[in-house]
Amino acid sequence: MTRHSLDTPQFYLTAPAPCPYLEGRYERKVFTHLVGERAEQVNNMLSQGGFRRSQNIAYRPACEGCRACVSVRVLANEFEPGKSFKRILNANKDLVAEILPPSPTSEQFSLFRKYLDDRHSTGGMAEMTSLDYAMMVEDTHVDTILIEYRKRGPDTAITGKGEGPLVAVALTDVIADGLSMVYSFFDSESGFNSLGTYMILDHIRMARQRGLPHVYMGYWVSGSRKMDYKTRFRPQEHLGMNGWTRQD
Repeated sequence: MTRHSLDTPQFYLTAPAPCPYLEGRYERKVFTHLVGERAEQVNNMLSQGGFRRSQNIAYRPACEGCRACVSVRVLANEFEPGKSFKRILNANKDLVAEILPPSPTSEQFSLFRKYLDDRHSTGGMAEMTSLDYAMMVEDTHVDTILIEYRKRGPDTAITGKGEGPLVAVALTDVIADGLSMVYSFFDSESGFNSLGTYMILDHIRMARQRGLPHVYMGYWVSGSRKMDYKTRFRPQEHLGMNGWTRQD
């Protein structure tokens, strides 16, 4: 029985809860546990089917009478930044990304707490503790990396690392056909501009370097203004009833 539960994903459905994106609606999710030797293989398959990962859980919306949440992935090899994206890349040219194992630090948590207090003080993550953050980062059975962004320093050309305070962090899964952005946060008072957008652009760069065709950005929610930014990165694909369809 135990072997079967580890090798074959078992799916469950959550109870209805208020939707965090669309007022007056309720959400339900279908989910499974990502554990055992096949966790990475299952995560690859489910990611391509519109699931997202949170710790050792893969989930996707299963709301009754609503299909507003749409999985989005950028076609990294075809993406060409327009003028506004080029300005953001230029404004952040002094940032250096360091790829690390998924290990939490007190510096990361301090930045994470500041980000939540500044941007999401009333959201579902607002009360997360240092232990909660550590679980978010460490509790993974798949290929996960942590990317820290710091300012370029005088020794960066030698060490390949930035120096000074941490200004942005991305928690990212490396899957079979792309990079899946699990969660990212940043310091809006660091002096760098549009860091959230910059990290997406940097993931497109990294996907290309790794020979991966996609950057998975999670869900675009039709009717939610705070999700509209995801549609700016084109060409991209949306997952619908007939599979992934291109959006130019």
